[in-house]
Amino acid sequence: MAKRLLLISNSTAHGGGYLEHCAAEIRDILGAVKRVAFVPFALHDRDGYTARAREGFEQMGYELDSVHDRRDPKELIHSAEAFFVGGGNTFRLLDELYRRDLLKAIGSAVERGAIYMGSSAGSNVACVTIKTTNDMPIVHPPSFDALNLVPFNINPHYLDPDPQSKHMGETRETRIREFHEMNNPVVVGLREGSMLRIEEDSVTLKGTTGARVFRRGVDPEEFQPGANLDFLLK
Repeated sequence: MAKRLLLISNSTAHGGGYLEHCAAEIRDILGAVKRVAFVPFALHDRDGYTARAREGFEQMGYELDSVHDRRDPKELIHSAEAFFVGGGNTFRLLDELYRRDLLKAIGSAVERGAIYMGSSAGSNVACVTIKTTNDMPIVHPPSFDALNLVPFNINPHYLDPDPQSKHMGETRETRIREFHEMNNPVVVGLREGSMLRIEEDSVTLKGTTGARVFRRGVDPEEFQPGANLDFLLK
């Protein structure tokens, strides 16, 4: 089965509600699917997070089941037609997926055709590793290796340097260049409001704000919404 993914930079955009800015893309990729399995492990308050996500999906016309309140979460994962992995702290999310032995189960479900949707940390864990997350390592997962559903990494909430700022710390671009001093995977800097739609061998940049793509040893490239990014899968 061909993989189908929607990797979103952020779940809430300025001036809008939860998932409001990406609701049209979520509806489009889900199609006739009625129920979504939710992975809330990136936040500490999983009940509260699930309630918020359930309200958002119900407003779009979908029912939501959370893996955290199931006695056997793998049973839900095996039967799910679609997943939404929410944002929060990427280290906490990946650590919990390792602790509960869910990485292989989710990967197998996506391989058989289940739709994978992630936001922020949920997009990070779809990648090769979580090394390009913006989060602090509040816990230490057994490995930084993630689901490897795509052969590249993402930096969500990507920020361009502000020429008016007096801040002298590292920019996102500097940190991604540091990543490429030690690592090879392409990094997609997804600005807030942008997302990647992946279907079979096709990658399309969606949203409103564009993305910056970083490759080791090559100057970064700028892409606008609607751009074809199939090269990311090669």
